[in-house]
Amino acid sequence: MKIWTVFIIAAFLSIEIIEASAQNISLTGIRKVKDIIIYKDSLFYSAFPSVVKRPDGEILVGFRRAPDRRLFGQQGISHTDPNSYVVMVRSRDGEAWTKEPELIFAHPLGGSQDPCLLQLNDGTLICTSYVWSLIRPDADSILNRKITLVQGEAKHSPAFTFMGGYLVRSVDGGEKWKGPIYPASVPANIQVNAWGEPLPAYNRGALYEGKNGRIYWAVAAKDSDSPSKTSVYLMTSNDKGLSWNYSAPIAIDKKISFNETSIMGTPKGDLVAFLRTADMPNEYSCIARSTDGGKSFQWQSLGFYGYPLHALKLPDNRVLLTYGYRHKPYGIRARILNPECTDFASAPEFVVRDDGGSGDLGYSWSEMLDQNRVLVVYYFNHNNGTRYIAGTIIEIDKK
Repeated sequence: MKIWTVFIIAAFLSIEIIEASAQNISLTGIRKVKDIIIYKDSLFYSAFPSVVKRPDGEILVGFRRAPDRRLFGQQGISHTDPNSYVVMVRSRDGEAWTKEPELIFAHPLGGSQDPCLLQLNDGTLICTSYVWSLIRPDADSILNRKITLVQGEAKHSPAFTFMGGYLVRSVDGGEKWKGPIYPASVPANIQVNAWGEPLPAYNRGALYEGKNGRIYWAVAAKDSDSPSKTSVYLMTSNDKGLSWNYSAPIAIDKKISFNETSIMGTPKGDLVAFLRTADMPNEYSCIARSTDGGKSFQWQSLGFYGYPLHALKLPDNRVLLTYGYRHKPYGIRARILNPECTDFASAPEFVVRDDGGSGDLGYSWSEMLDQNRVLVVYYFNHNNGTRYIAGTIIEIDKK
């Protein structure tokens, strides 16, 4: 009798789990298919990916790769490294990937970060990044300038100075890259490089090409020393990324910092930016909207935690919003928004995965595999071990 009771209870629990899963799929419009490993090597700290799908169906994932300095006895990890290079791997189906990464660019002055890929309507590839240069302890003469110095987490680790952003371009599917191209500085920027020159514009986040061919780029700039904070501004290019012009502020506040931002366009013609914040209540991320083509923006809280964010326009014009969840349980989460991205406060959240080993993960980026399957890429770790480039294939319910 007891055995049958256990069987009955187990059966009911199984039914409840299935029903809960089905309800979650119905509620969010998302179903998880599988997790995959895109690139992993225990010698390297691989992070900050982006992904595009070529016109012939080939999928490219760019990311930053640097040595895992813990293997050299360093106690901690750092996002600054003189041997940090921008590389990429390729796939035909989103599951099997080339083993050895191809070099996109190795900056001659320092380590590159956060490669952000954009494929233009004519097939041209753009990859934005930014540079940290190693500074030795005897470089006292530059310390009185308004440069950004970052000390590594480990004891006795070197300092780095920030050199701002750059981009490279390819017209042959990423076989060859030309550059670097240095964009103009944001007028409100108060930082300079090691030579006292204004920093070129930079940021981590998706760029957007409008129907008229104009490229929109949400960039960060330090615009205050007291308090020390960054804000986000709009830069545009009318010549496929060869030159850049300042347009307008996207998000500025007296106390809150805004930085890593992705921007996209809606069917009605609005520009919508999804922003990471610092010193925001509850660590909430924000959204900013322009209804006049980027001449002005209004920002507001998204009302939920998770960053940085990436927005992918789905075939039916809805928007898949993905982001890292860097508190326990560590992982990746997602929401589906309406085409104009106005229902962010009510759109239900889907947990893509929650088995991460620490908060050093995320930076998601998504691309369509076919009409209803999406590849979400990000970097990940288990038990605070090797950082690697991972992906999850999800299915989107048609509505």
